[in-house]
Amino acid sequence: MERPSAKAPTVEGKMYHIMLGPGEIPPYVLLPGDPGRIDDIVATWDEWRELAFHREYRSVKGRYKGVEIGAVSTGIGGPSTAIAVEELARIGVHTFIRVGTTGAIQPDIELGTVIIGYAAVRYDGASGEYAPPEYPAAATPEVVLALVEAAERLGVPYRVGVVASTATFHLGQSRPGFRGYEWSRSRERLADLQRMGVLSFEMEAATIFTLASLYGLRAGCVCAAIANRVTDEFKPGVGVREAILVANEAVRILAEADREKGRKPASITTLYNAVRKLYG
Repeated sequence: MERPSAKAPTVEGKMYHIMLGPGEIPPYVLLPGDPGRIDDIVATWDEWRELAFHREYRSVKGRYKGVEIGAVSTGIGGPSTAIAVEELARIGVHTFIRVGTTGAIQPDIELGTVIIGYAAVRYDGASGEYAPPEYPAAATPEVVLALVEAAERLGVPYRVGVVASTATFHLGQSRPGFRGYEWSRSRERLADLQRMGVLSFEMEAATIFTLASLYGLRAGCVCAAIANRVTDEFKPGVGVREAILVANEAVRILAEADREKGRKPASITTLYNAVRKLYG
């Protein structure tokens, strides 16, 4: 009988929070924040079934164009996302793609544009428990290229650049707090990031990128811009389906490249060959 361990907690062989065990979910996993977004994701797959739903972690597995794929919601922010990545890595997941929504902070980004992050500013808080501030939160080049290729093939409008992952939604993203509370850092952050060329605010990419890099895993991020802080526009849901389709197609590209490589994470050259094979 399994001996309970506080150091590495499991329940009947399953990870304590996500309630999944080894082999129960494919190694390619999409990571939405909202459990409700799982419904939007599986609506684009050929088949699917639910695996578990514990706390904010709802998990499913299925097939997209013949490729096995999984999805697990992470909840909002770095702390819960770190738990998801930790536990999924321990049961065999090697490729993580965050798919969700983001708020643009550059004036020329139209709502519905898909933003592909190749790096993230580490305001998330959680990644600071893993590495010093100087350690970069960078996406895996092969995943970024697969996401770009997918967006191109699908004809989805996209931007590629740096995003900022914050620990909070309000002051962390330069919104006033209750009764208008703010302080110098929260008030000035938006303008500072705009000058640095950062594309948007979101809350999970930095955590995913940092952990995946530290553990030798792969990670990417594709999010729909549903708001623009400069033009003060907000349209929930716009572009979300397109972001999901880009993520799905990127998994298909990566999986094909991995098959050519013998199921080991493929190189950029192998990825290029896989794209040529898929699309001619």
